[in-house]
Amino acid sequence: MLVEALALKALPRAGWIRAGVAQPESVAAHAWGVSWLVLVLCPDGVDRGRALAIAVAHDIAEVRCGDITPHDGVSAEEKQAKEEAAMEGLASGLPQGSDVVDLWREYEAGESAEARFVKACDKLDMALQAQRYSAEQGLDLTEFIDSALSKLGDSDLAALVSA
Repeated sequence: MLVEALALKALPRAGWIRAGVAQPESVAAHAWGVSWLVLVLCPDGVDRGRALAIAVAHDIAEVRCGDITPHDGVSAEEKQAKEEAAMEGLASGLPQGSDVVDLWREYEAGESAEARFVKACDKLDMALQAQRYSAEQGLDLTEFIDSALSKLGDSDLAALVSA
């Protein structure tokens, strides 16, 4: 897994490709963006260390499954099963492998304040990246911003999209 996971650095985000973004960010770059947001925006009552660990782990399965988007025609159940198998395979044999799988499962389930915060940062990162690409490349990426805002609701993080 150690070397295999590094392939996330070269795996472009599928949604940006579909939208016509030139030189889209990689899945690893996105995970860094989410981690950055967690680091600097983590509120009181959320364990920043745990949230950072979740942010790093949240998209690792994509190295085996690819970046599956809602436009790919894959059901939520099928995506979950593919990613679960990928995580278990990637983690097998690693000293902390089961911990990484548990972090990913926690994120997927949204069962903790940390997981919910990372999910919100995931959406915030997408919205901010869409703004960046729109400004740099003259693309209309409002669908990405609107999607993020619909999931962020009336939160303080949603206000950062407009700032």
